[in-house]
Amino acid sequence: MPIKPKTPSSGGSKLDQTVAAARQSREKRERDYREQALKLYPWLCGRCTREFNRQNLQELTVHHRNHDHDYNPPDGSNWELLCLYCHDNEHQRYEEAAAARGGMDRADRKSGGATHNPFADLRSLLSGGKGNTSE
Repeated sequence: MPIKPKTPSSGGSKLDQTVAAARQSREKRERDYREQALKLYPWLCGRCTREFNRQNLQELTVHHRNHDHDYNPPDGSNWELLCLYCHDNEHQRYEEAAAARGGMDRADRKSGGATHNPFADLRSLLSGGKGNTSE
């Protein structure tokens, strides 16, 4: 007798329901800001200036300038439209830069990352005459 593959029950587990709801919420949010961005900006890539029309519009993506997909101001100031190729290139460059500086995760970016200010003591150095070699 052949064994039938198990099908998930109609109720599903609470975890499955939570994951499904989170995915639906993310997809809805992405649709919303994509629609807004396509209304705000001309349909061309912000890097290579390739033009798009209704037939190839699916190849135009919304890029978050600060790389925070949860920051979606209604004026579109955190978005730019990029073709698939330029969008992939931008993310690759960002990942390489993050790796070069030791890798900042999303929490580090939100908190501001580095806190060192190389010019913090500049005023006292200039006014106190330290480093002045004209004497």
